Amino acid sequence: MTKHYDVCVIGLGPAGMAVSVMASHMGLRVLGIEQRALGGECMSFGCIPSKALLRAAAARHGQGRLGLYGLEPGPAPRVEDPLQLVRRHVQFIRDKKTQALFDRVDLKLGEGAASFVDDRTIAVGGTAYTAKRIFVCVGSQPAVPAIPGIRDVPYLTNETLFSLAKVPESLVIIGGGAIGCEMAQAFARLGARTSIVHMDAHLLPHGDSDAGKLLENVFREEGIEIHNHRALRSVAGDEGRIIVRTDHGETLVGEKLLVAAGRQPNLSSLALERAGIDHNKEGILVDPRLRTSRRRIYAAGDCIGWQLFSHAAMHQGMLALLNAILPRPLARNARRYVVPWAVFTDPPVAHVGRLERDLQATGVDYEVIEERYEDYGAAIAEGVAVGSVRAYVSPTGRIYGVRIIGEGAPEMINEWGLAVQERLRMHRVLFLQHAFPSMSFLNKRVSEGWMSRRMAHPALRRVVRWLF
Repeated sequence: MTKHYDVCVIGLGPAGMAVSVMASHMGLRVLGIEQRALGGECMSFGCIPSKALLRAAAARHGQGRLGLYGLEPGPAPRVEDPLQLVRRHVQFIRDKKTQALFDRVDLKLGEGAASFVDDRTIAVGGTAYTAKRIFVCVGSQPAVPAIPGIRDVPYLTNETLFSLAKVPESLVIIGGGAIGCEMAQAFARLGARTSIVHMDAHLLPHGDSDAGKLLENVFREEGIEIHNHRALRSVAGDEGRIIVRTDHGETLVGEKLLVAAGRQPNLSSLALERAGIDHNKEGILVDPRLRTSRRRIYAAGDCIGWQLFSHAAMHQGMLALLNAILPRPLARNARRYVVPWAVFTDPPVAHVGRLERDLQATGVDYEVIEERYEDYGAAIAEGVAVGSVRAYVSPTGRIYGVRIIGEGAPEMINEWGLAVQERLRMHRVLFLQHAFPSMSFLNKRVSEGWMSRRMAHPALRRVVRWLF
């Protein structure tokens, strides 16, 4: 007998959680299907465990204990088994906190992969379910590059990394993006001899080059080897070691190999063709309302290939549900919203809006306003005087994009995200009082720097003298 629901959600990662929890609290009958664990990639293998490991590593690396706002006085706690500690934290969050959010959702957890029967029917575990609206939120999986020999060695991805019994003596990482950089620093600080090799010209290739280069300098000081702009010729195993060879004649040897070379949509088991859902190698095709080629089926998160961030997936899940409910004139365009991103290295890196290289490529008239941590008393006093806040601004003060390297960057970037999204100009930031001496006061100093340049104009100075 087929069971009927208002909403069926396939995949309960960040996007699917947003749809399921919101819909259930609206009084809708919700079916939630998850093949593995609640929270998806982010909870079990991504954002949450990686940040826990970074914090444990920072506590060992620093001269104090790591508190909410950075290193605090006092002895660092001894973490005997950081990987076991991470697993325990993740299990607690998933079982005690996340599970409670689904008290109004009919969960099908670990009963097998969901697949379409037709555009209204889903089958899982031998049972068929129908729903008025279906939301596909299956996420993505690690992409493994086609390097000769890589399939013949026991490589790690973020899905298996946190299952290690202990910190390896040495680790080679393929990929210089967010996962590669965060895990390189974490494992290096936990005692592993670590190296990064990747094809791009600098670390964090999705950001501006200065951020990647600053991070490279920090990494090298911490003993991490960086091999930029390399093609990989082969991967092989030899007596418990992994050997990676590059096109520059280099040989990298590690006890373990981590592949962090991007993501790909996880669509293989869905049988999308049965529902008539259009897709390609990048993911499921959706319109700005996040609706697929079938009007009653929506998709959100990594599986659509737009922005592969957990917060973007959550946001898309919310918008997809709202668009399924609201009449067309009130529908939200998911492309309109800016997506800030952050990398939680030390120092952290964050960005929102347009990159400087994109502005240069399009010939947009802009100026750079930058405030350095090393010129800010609070940063000096707290021992975090590395990095800067840099804004790309039009002559009239419109904020095109902002890049932050330094303490507090992941929190500070959100203010700029609102400014870019709402097309606010610099004077709006200037007239907002910022708590002092917080790191976010550097945001205000950037706006003051912009105003100071305006005041330097001879005509404006003449006006000021006349008014005064």
